[in-house]
Amino acid sequence: MYPTAGGLGAEQAATPEIQKICDEVKSEAEAKAGKKFGVFVAKSFSSQVVAGTNYFIKVHVGGDEYIHLRVFKTLPHDGGALKLHGVQTAKTHKEPISYF
Repeated sequence: MYPTAGGLGAEQAATPEIQKICDEVKSEAEAKAGKKFGVFVAKSFSSQVVAGTNYFIKVHVGGDEYIHLRVFKTLPHDGGALKLHGVQTAKTHKEPISYF
């Protein structure tokens, strides 16, 4: 299910495609967070359609710790490149994903 253009879609369970996005930005996320993550498993996500797609992803990074990622994916005709725009650390499993 895709959200309307500009709106943040409902949170849904992570898919293999979302995990692949996380895998691709993991090292950059570690650099922004200032730590290495032994576990890096996408749990859920929301998306926002703009001139491309913003993905807001909840990632389990070990123990009771989660982080939220904001990843922008360009449109296919622009190469479909990924860019990590933000990382929020010290999140919990119950915290909802929101725009940041």
